[in-house]
Amino acid sequence: MRFSDGTTRRIDYPPVLEGQLLGPLKVMSVFNAVALDPEVGTLTWPNGADFDPTTLHDWLEVAPRLAAMARGWAEREHVDQQRAG
Repeated sequence: MRFSDGTTRRIDYPPVLEGQLLGPLKVMSVFNAVALDPEVGTLTWPNGADFDPTTLHDWLEVAPRLAAMARGWAEREHVDQQRAG
């Protein structure tokens, strides 16, 4: 990604693609349905998932925390599935 301040970032999304909202983005056809909201510059998907431009700009700093959160979402979903089934 290239930002208006000249910064470029290579975003490694897979570690954060967990949970009900971001998990579906693991499917390439779903991920490729991304659009740029021209008003606020946010990457958005038809299912309501989005990534704020500040988050993407600061990815190197925030990615480890987001990945840890995503692991927690995946663990909770796994536990919920076990309880339900």
